Amino acid sequence: MRVRPETAEDFPAIRALTQASFHEANYGWDDAANALDRMRLAGSLALSLVALNMDEAVIGHIAFSPITVSDGTTGWFDLAPLSVMVTRQRTGIGGSLIVRGVAEMRAAGARGIVVMGDPAYYSRFGFQPVPDLTLQGAPTEWLLALPLEGGAPSGAIRLSPGFLESP
Repeated sequence: MRVRPETAEDFPAIRALTQASFHEANYGWDDAANALDRMRLAGSLALSLVALNMDEAVIGHIAFSPITVSDGTTGWFDLAPLSVMVTRQRTGIGGSLIVRGVAEMRAAGARGIVVMGDPAYYSRFGFQPVPDLTLQGAPTEWLLALPLEGGAPSGAIRLSPGFLESP
């Protein structure tokens, strides 16, 4: 497996992968592929990586986009979506994308990352619940943070343009 930044040629494969991943997992976020398109259009993706198999086919994808926090904290990003080919899930691809993505975000000066996801999975990578951090409509126990510099912010999170709405 090889991980690299996405290119425009990857967009159709990423879209298909994201749709299949989120449909199969039944997470209730059927708009993940459209959100990626909107964030690209809005210029909101800070980092977008793909995992490729030996045939150079896209088998995994991860994206990071900036967020704002009501307490004025800056330099924080959202990890979403993370998609892995359904037949290749539970083989370490997602974990490899998270580790590489977090390392690249840290190297780029990110102060921290939030993710909306299963605490049992994301805690393996250092993500933990932060009771003083909220996202409208999100269960607080599934909103997790990974401070990279300093502590976690407190307040309400606003996602980047295009994430949930048109840019």
